[in-house]
Amino acid sequence: MSLRSLFSGNFARGNPKSPLLMDSVKKKLENGSQKIVHRLFLLLGVLVRRMSRRSFEGFAELLGDVAYDVFRIRRSLVEANLSGTFPEKGKKEISGIARKVYRRQAINLFEVLRLPLIRDRTDAAGLLDIDGREFLRKTAEAGKGAVVVSAHFGNWELLGFCVGLLVTPMHIVVKKLKNSLVDRDVNAWRTRKGNRVLYKRTALRKGLDVLAKGGVMTVLGDQSDPRGGFRTAFLGRSSSVFLGPSFLALKADVPMFLGMCRRLESGRYIVEVQEIETADLSFCKEDIRELTRRYTRAIERYIYRYPEEWFWLHNRWKRGGKE
Repeated sequence: MSLRSLFSGNFARGNPKSPLLMDSVKKKLENGSQKIVHRLFLLLGVLVRRMSRRSFEGFAELLGDVAYDVFRIRRSLVEANLSGTFPEKGKKEISGIARKVYRRQAINLFEVLRLPLIRDRTDAAGLLDIDGREFLRKTAEAGKGAVVVSAHFGNWELLGFCVGLLVTPMHIVVKKLKNSLVDRDVNAWRTRKGNRVLYKRTALRKGLDVLAKGGVMTVLGDQSDPRGGFRTAFLGRSSSVFLGPSFLALKADVPMFLGMCRRLESGRYIVEVQEIETADLSFCKEDIRELTRRYTRAIERYIYRYPEEWFWLHNRWKRGGKE
């Protein structure tokens, strides 16, 4: 079909098949766009994996500065989020933190692209410090599973990958990426050393089975719930939060841990693990909410202390309302 017949025929005469044709053209354009982005993603990965650590970190910080100063990607949102959380800080200090945020996120991207270079426990231990003995004592050695909550803090992808090698394999709850080709490749990296992936839409149903079999689930607990069913204070503002992690931990009667990963000046990462108290809670609506408040407050403390480590580019408070 020629372009002339396409526009002068179906559309001009109001052919009822034209919406189907439009959908077909739109789908082809989307597929083509996805393929281009995927190839660029693969090419960037090849380049980054050939760089030394010092080189790729310098390059990442440069890209972060360009994103902040030149393209100003979500800059107003990031600075508004920071100002709302730290009203006592002036514009210059907020700008300084924001610049660090962009640099950190660029480094995070490059670290993800370098995941295939982590071949074994020795490689993982060279990047990340973690003491998992207490965690194992209360889980594997006790014959129990666990729910681990974390946040978009530090390098959460590196955290999941390395903990799977250094401590125990985990089931990681993820959100499906819009680009299905990139999603496929990233999931292949996430799972190449024993971890498994659960998409959010199936996490509750499959998660209970995982926990019943003594498995470990890890969930990023700092995102907003689009349904807005439950709200609590988060970084000084009323926020919708997911109850899923607390539901799973209390329903399966397994311990809950918080695992937070942050970057040191040396370029290495340190993971701090703490148990979130559940001994005084039972499986009921109010206790599920209380456990959610507890781990949310624990996440908050890290963000207040190390604000440059959190992903401020997300419009976390776009859903208004009261607690």
